[in-house]
Amino acid sequence: MTGKEEEEIVRIAKRLDKMVTKKSTDGAVDLLKELKSMPITLDLLQSTRIGMSVNALRKQSTDDEVISLAKSLIKSWKKLLDASEERNDEKKKNSSLPKSSSKDATDTKDQSSIKKQESPKTPTTPKITTFPPVPITCDAVRNKCREMLTAALQTDNDHIAIGTDCENLSAQIEEYIYQDVKNTDMKYKNRVRSRISNLKDSKNPDLRKNVLCGAITPEQIAVMTSEEMASNELKEIRKAMTKEAIREHQMAKTGGTQTDLFTCGKCKKKNCTYTQVQTRSSDEPMTTFVVCNECGNRWKFC
Repeated sequence: MTGKEEEEIVRIAKRLDKMVTKKSTDGAVDLLKELKSMPITLDLLQSTRIGMSVNALRKQSTDDEVISLAKSLIKSWKKLLDASEERNDEKKKNSSLPKSSSKDATDTKDQSSIKKQESPKTPTTPKITTFPPVPITCDAVRNKCREMLTAALQTDNDHIAIGTDCENLSAQIEEYIYQDVKNTDMKYKNRVRSRISNLKDSKNPDLRKNVLCGAITPEQIAVMTSEEMASNELKEIRKAMTKEAIREHQMAKTGGTQTDLFTCGKCKKKNCTYTQVQTRSSDEPMTTFVVCNECGNRWKFC
């Protein structure tokens, strides 16, 4: 098959993935029929991952024709994989057979001496798997959480370019969350919601890409805090807010003059402490920071 035809398969795979993301199968029948007419090889199945795209469409679709065509394609492609595995098994079996011996025949009547030598049994070759096995669960809550995690991982279609099996990855993440929490209570649900929110954050695409490419493992993302998952921009904002809070707290503790000249805007009482700090240039007036001793309200005068 030419490179042009391979590019056509990749194009179809991308269109199918977009249909899955948008939950719409309009035009899927024509694409599946086009695939059915193409002589696809095992190498192309592995390089284009078209099988994953067709299977994802089959799972989501409610159209009987789409489901039937998808099943037919997957069944025919599975025969290619089975045939390849049989050839590999045959090669390994032939390579493990012992070489014939040139020993002389014996004239003894002992029955054991004339028994044919049995060839050693060849261990069964395990089937080839592209991804680690998906943890299985029958819990409806856990399966729903896996679906939502899959949708979050598929935001902006980064998974298509990277070539990630989002269903498998979301199952791994959910499994680690469940193993850590040991329940599907509110703590579990909040943990899942936090992952989904951060993975879908348009201002923090690096987190999602790092999870998709494996830089952040499912075990790590399952236990990361909100601060650890936050974007660099948000981390800097939080850092600045923390410094400001510490500075104001230190000013209130290190000095100040008690006065009744100020009225608190919250509790309307006049039991206050003020501190004056030169926050601007020396020719500008000092900034007055006021703290209400009754309710803790803070404000400033410039």
